[in-house]
Amino acid sequence: MRTRLQSDHALPGEALAEALACGRRAHAANGFGDFQGDPYPSRKESTPMNVATLEHPETAAPPASHRYAKCIAASKRVRWDIDRDVIRGRQFDFGRKFLPDGLSLVKALSFLRPDEARFFSQVQGRTYANMFGLVERYIGAKTLEISRGYALGDQVALEALVRFTDEELKHQELFRRLEQMAGAGMPAGYRFVAQPNEVAGAVLGKSTWAVLGLTLDIELFTLAHYRSSIETDAELSDLWKDVFLFHWKEESQHAILDELEWRREDARLGSEERDGAVTDLIDLVAAVDGILQAQAAADTGYFTLRAGRSFSPAEQDAIHDVFLKAYRWQYIASGVEEPRFTDVLKALVSPAQMERIGAALAPILAHVEA
Repeated sequence: MRTRLQSDHALPGEALAEALACGRRAHAANGFGDFQGDPYPSRKESTPMNVATLEHPETAAPPASHRYAKCIAASKRVRWDIDRDVIRGRQFDFGRKFLPDGLSLVKALSFLRPDEARFFSQVQGRTYANMFGLVERYIGAKTLEISRGYALGDQVALEALVRFTDEELKHQELFRRLEQMAGAGMPAGYRFVAQPNEVAGAVLGKSTWAVLGLTLDIELFTLAHYRSSIETDAELSDLWKDVFLFHWKEESQHAILDELEWRREDARLGSEERDGAVTDLIDLVAAVDGILQAQAAADTGYFTLRAGRSFSPAEQDAIHDVFLKAYRWQYIASGVEEPRFTDVLKALVSPAQMERIGAALAPILAHVEA
């Protein structure tokens, strides 16, 4: 049976096929029925009308304002406040896990005692707050940049993107608060290796097409994270459950806007520009993976130092492997495996470009599913 990414554009490597075949959380869950539809035709090379629509912006119809209007309505309906709705005067209960087992993958470390497994989850939760604080930095800046293109045009789209930017700034504040709260109750020595402004500057130096592709992956994996958080688990922090819930409520319409803008940007590009943008996307995924590898190493050192006992070399290797596997699942694979992401990607790129992307993802997905 062919996988989502293989269904039209085959990807190389048995490892990738096996990884994608698992598709552990690959189903739509954004709650917006119209998001499942495709307002633009797929890129079918044998269909001249579709090629003209996608490759010649002077003949392409603009995105329907009603899609942006629906995002505005959803934004107003679900809007939340950090203190009133999420934190509500609470502090973290360090007797509970911060991340669900489906995200932390802690069950793979059977030699950990219950208190060690809980601390393992808390280390990942702190990194989760820092990672989202990092990515929200560039997402907010990029969305603000894109919104300027509507300043004297579609005011509905402008409002939707301004709201998007405002919500991303709020999310940055939320995750900064969570980092501070985690730091107040965890042992000294934790270190987040990446510098948000440096990373944001590097990301924003890439093509808009690539940045929007990465952003859609990120918005979609928040949906997978929310699904993991609602699994029955009495040991999971109630505060973290609310973080997943409220973050998802706003990111679900952000994913719709990401898709609209990615397709809109794609319609501007010629074939050579798109091929360069695919290279940029591959570079961005590699850069994210580099951050994850560095953070997994840092978190392994912190965990083994502060867990309260020594671990054998083999156990330390296993701890490092699960940290990295969990981070690759959380911040790359869980978004890539979402059907919506693969559907949009296949509509925008050629089979050869899809093969290049698949080859870049193959070792990451193979490790996640190993």
